[in-house]
Amino acid sequence: MELSNLRPTEGSVKSRKRIGRGTGSGRGGTSTRGHKGDKARSGSKEKRHFEGGQTPMQRRLPKRGFKNINRVDYVPLNLGKLEDLVQKTSNNTFDVAAFVAAGIARASDKIKVLGNGTLTSKVNIKVHAISASAKAAIEAAGGSVELV
Repeated sequence: MELSNLRPTEGSVKSRKRIGRGTGSGRGGTSTRGHKGDKARSGSKEKRHFEGGQTPMQRRLPKRGFKNINRVDYVPLNLGKLEDLVQKTSNNTFDVAAFVAAGIARASDKIKVLGNGTLTSKVNIKVHAISASAKAAIEAAGGSVELV
């Protein structure tokens, strides 16, 4: 056996249908497109969402809700977690970069301190937002709050 003798196995290779080559070919006339209708026309394409005239899915499903494009999402940081962070790092000054380094938020996130939990340590923090109860608790412990 040599490269010049290689052939595909019998019946594995078929010749393509030659459409529109006269009535004698058996595929002339309508050229396998049937009679009339949109699919018989040239340039006919169905849209991906077309369901054969049935009311399409995007019109059958109810539309609900609303997404506010001006919403600001904050990463919540509770006082209890802040206390844990003070105990773990033995540091009492935190800014956004310190929270990013601690893995609490990403650099693009905005941080909001919330008043859940207890804070006994004196901390100085710089964050994007803070609740009134959290601010009162931090200032009662002798710390300070600065908004970025």
